[in-house]
Amino acid sequence: MSLIVQKYGGTSVGSIEKIRNVADRVLASHRSGHQMVVVLSAMSGQTDRLIALAREMTDDPDPRELDVLMSTGEQVSVALFAMAVKSMGHDACSLLGFQAAIHTDHLYGRARIHDINVDRIRRELERNRVVAVAGFQGLDEYGDITTLGRGGSDTTAVALAAALHADMCEIFTDVDGVYTTDPNVCPKARKMDVISYDEMLEMASLGAKVLEIRSVEFAKKFNVPIHVRSTFTQERGTMVVAETKDMEKVMVSGVAYNKNEARVTIKRVPDQPGIASRIFEPVFTSGIIVDMIVQNTSEDGLTDLTFTVAKPDFYKTMKLVSETAKKIGAEKVLGDEDIAKVSIIGVGMRNHAGVAKKMFEILARENINIMMISTSEIKVSCVIEEKYTELAVRVLHEAFGLDQAPGEEG
Repeated sequence: MSLIVQKYGGTSVGSIEKIRNVADRVLASHRSGHQMVVVLSAMSGQTDRLIALAREMTDDPDPRELDVLMSTGEQVSVALFAMAVKSMGHDACSLLGFQAAIHTDHLYGRARIHDINVDRIRRELERNRVVAVAGFQGLDEYGDITTLGRGGSDTTAVALAAALHADMCEIFTDVDGVYTTDPNVCPKARKMDVISYDEMLEMASLGAKVLEIRSVEFAKKFNVPIHVRSTFTQERGTMVVAETKDMEKVMVSGVAYNKNEARVTIKRVPDQPGIASRIFEPVFTSGIIVDMIVQNTSEDGLTDLTFTVAKPDFYKTMKLVSETAKKIGAEKVLGDEDIAKVSIIGVGMRNHAGVAKKMFEILARENINIMMISTSEIKVSCVIEEKYTELAVRVLHEAFGLDQAPGEEG
């Protein structure tokens, strides 16, 4: 008998009929002899509806009360699912985050899971019940409800799979797996049979929306195999697993892009110890995440500093940096929202030389100017003008042979 954790997203449980279909699917696995723990998101549209209600009440909702409100979406889903299972003649039990003993820190709206006491879940499984756990929520040390942020149900599912030592964590969604790039941008994008944790982490951090990044971090840390697949078909999806030697044979596994970034440049900054710290301290203190940073070679004791942030943080960042620039005697601050980041990813880069050079040549051939570059062991990212994003993705996808399955001849 295997223990399987399944997670179903909002579109998978978007109506009563869809919830019944999910119950059917879960019971089919249960009848095959598997113990089933099911994590559910709120019904599609429910989270946005709850946010809208809060905004109607006040422009600045109290974070604690907002989490209490937001957690109700998943409560509806798990209760309806348990009713569906029982109506089909089998026993089920719905558990909210606090009942499943999912303990978090107290950062409302973006809490992180500290630990899970799975005793209650195991007792329910021993009673031959299907256990439905509300995703996206937990309980802090003060006994207050917390939520994990957008995509938090993925994290709930993988964390539960790790705590329960489950044999598999299946993430059901409205796509049928992880693709070499966005199929909406590149029609020749190909579904991958398998991808490593590290590659998936990079793709998630670079804009691919198939899995929430914290769920992949959990999976890698606790070696939880994830199967990403569609709710609406029986087809095999993509396995996210530990790296194997075969994966290293493929130079590039995927192309990702992110249009949700903006660039900030501080011109003629005094090139002195501690200046960078002074520039970034108010940015970091405000909770703004900085991505790429480039500093030019010093000229006459002055230098230029450029970095990127998420687009929603652009205006706040410009205000903070402009204030700091005046204090340190920098010349001016420039901003640009019309950028995108295009990246190639692959664990095979560790063992293949010239990957970055090839990427630069491909973009140059299309007259696409590179504004910034960052690299890691398994990734090369370039900031370009936003209008060239789709073209860059398509030419890189083709040039690195991602149109073809490994081993196919072109």
